[in-house]
Amino acid sequence: MKLIRFGEAGAERPGLLLADGMRVAAPDFCRDYDERFFASGGLDRLREWTAGDLSGAERVPEEVRWGAPVARPSKIVCVGLNYRAHAVETGAAIPGEPVLFMKAGSAWNGPYDDVWLPPGSVKLDWEVELAVVIGKTMRRVPEGEALDFVAGYGVMNDYSERAWQKERGGQWSKGKSGDTFAPFGPWLATPEEIGDPGNLALGLKLNGDVKQDSSTSDLIFGVAHVLSYISHFMTLLPGDVVSTGTPSGVGAGHRPELFLQAGDVVEATVAGLGTQRQRVVVTPEG
Repeated sequence: MKLIRFGEAGAERPGLLLADGMRVAAPDFCRDYDERFFASGGLDRLREWTAGDLSGAERVPEEVRWGAPVARPSKIVCVGLNYRAHAVETGAAIPGEPVLFMKAGSAWNGPYDDVWLPPGSVKLDWEVELAVVIGKTMRRVPEGEALDFVAGYGVMNDYSERAWQKERGGQWSKGKSGDTFAPFGPWLATPEEIGDPGNLALGLKLNGDVKQDSSTSDLIFGVAHVLSYISHFMTLLPGDVVSTGTPSGVGAGHRPELFLQAGDVVEATVAGLGTQRQRVVVTPEG
């Protein structure tokens, strides 16, 4: 299944993307794709519903906004320096354990919404990533069982203000958590839709030019390892999001460095998970 949400920001409704490209509203038992939905077996009920006749399902008009395909999570946990080539381009040593940081939930954004260039920002950067949504509570889960806890996969762009991340002291989170800095989607694909998460092509274009072109086969720590590892330090709740890292080709890795400006258009893609697109705009007043 491919889960979507649609409607105005803050008032999204849950739905599905069908094989023919049609968007339909989810049935009444789906209040939203949130912690309660995943924890209560919502995916199983939704599978039963999709096995029936969907001809009477409410169609979503093309012009209606795509929201992030899951409700704002309790946690967005990210993995840094998790692609070999990316670690090399930053001059960092290959990590011996996953490098973890948090991204604020208030950064959550739709896949086609604008990304805001904050006041004072001088080094806004892009990072296409494979992200994982948790389907069941994870606490100290062995690596061999970790993928059983996955609700689905989606595209994340881990926007980063590098000056705030690296030049202002402290931890990375303040450079990662600006409003709009976590666009997710366009859809959440359940595991059977994509097969092996360790062999997915992913890439990013800036104004039509390819900047990132890689595969999750270059991950230092695979999806199962990362999920298991995180679950030994914190409880991952249903609906939580884990973003697994970005490959080489970020702006900070260019020589000379290249950062985003108002008017730029960024497109991020993961195989089987669609393409999201943002326009960079100056943060609106208010």
